[in-house]
Amino acid sequence: MILKKDVLTTGQVAEICNVAPRTVTKWFDAGRLRGYRIPGSRDRRIPLSDLIAFMKEHDIPTDGLEKGSVRILIIDSQTETARRFAEELETQGSFDIECAHNSFDAGLMVQKFMPNVILIDLMSNEINAHHLCDYVRNNAELTDCAVIAMAGGLSENEAANLCRQGFAAVITDPADIGQTLQAIQESCSVLQ
Repeated sequence: MILKKDVLTTGQVAEICNVAPRTVTKWFDAGRLRGYRIPGSRDRRIPLSDLIAFMKEHDIPTDGLEKGSVRILIIDSQTETARRFAEELETQGSFDIECAHNSFDAGLMVQKFMPNVILIDLMSNEINAHHLCDYVRNNAELTDCAVIAMAGGLSENEAANLCRQGFAAVITDPADIGQTLQAIQESCSVLQ
């Protein structure tokens, strides 16, 4: 499964072009690579169409655009449970997985890791899942990030209510890796 964004960070462009992020910044600042700055910030963004044109113009192979894995952030206050869950998911597909164990770390990881999917355990202590979901939904840089709630034993009505509150999907049996993979696949296909 490949996720393509319409707009990329300089770090993502650097990874695709196999260069240092500083090199991408120099291309941008010199006007060679088109893009824009985030208002009120020094952050730069490169539209995918401009990156492709730049790569073709400078004979940079575009196969880097097709590589990559889905970035998943697992948020669960139970460290060992999250680690085992991450290991099991990694055996099932091309995933780059990180874990956070409280709301503070989750907020930092979301900004640093820029996940495609966030899997959040609603029963975790020290984690406000609804606040985090609202944060992701209201952050322009995270518009292509799907937030998936996980909680065992929820009824269909409870799951539907969570989706109305902004969650992309709800996993009612976190032990069922198939259900998790299906939720990731369906959420990501909406984002592509």
